[in-house]
Amino acid sequence: MKKRLQAHPAGLHLGLMLALTFSTGVIDAVGYLGLDRVFTGNMTGNVVILGMALAGADDLPIVGPVIALVLFMLGALIAGRTLRPVPAGWSGRSTLLFTFVGIVILAAAVPLLVIDEPAEWVKLAVTGALGLAMGLQAGAARHIGVKDVTTVVVTSTLVGLAFDSKFGQGNGQPWKRRAGAVLLIGLGALVGGLLLNVHIGLGMAVAAVITLVCALLGHLGRPHTP
Repeated sequence: MKKRLQAHPAGLHLGLMLALTFSTGVIDAVGYLGLDRVFTGNMTGNVVILGMALAGADDLPIVGPVIALVLFMLGALIAGRTLRPVPAGWSGRSTLLFTFVGIVILAAAVPLLVIDEPAEWVKLAVTGALGLAMGLQAGAARHIGVKDVTTVVVTSTLVGLAFDSKFGQGNGQPWKRRAGAVLLIGLGALVGGLLLNVHIGLGMAVAAVITLVCALLGHLGRPHTP
């Protein structure tokens, strides 16, 4: 299995990043629907929500989006400090970061699983933990460098999909991966919304398992170093 994974690193990394894109959709559904309309992966949506909240529109939250933004940036910063000393691609440090992301998501799910009606500060703590995890994930994914698949946002992917299409007079594009990223983050949100009907912590647990499996497969498929 290890040799098979190492034989096609580009395909492996693409598949893993698409799987993480799906898990981001799950996490954002949990955040928006279960944590008072806060995105913890899609920071574009968070900034827009925060702007509208500051205008007093629709009683939107302010504290949650701010916490998510700050912790997301902290996570990306930690990923940058961790990965810049090593070449782009998957390394042992990538494995550590993705494993840590999975553990953080799983740990954040625990209080929601054991407390029937968590207090507001508990929800804000969970929001911060998820923001940190998604920032780490986005930074680690950026270092691996799979084109058009950032795992946390698909706006630029949609632009590329339309701009480079034949209707946009483009000369061809990797439309399968672009369309796949868009489809998977939407499918993840669908699954997250459905799991939320069962329990708020269940979607987070599913996302954590996906992340940990991706970390394992990526580690097994990383380039061999003597």
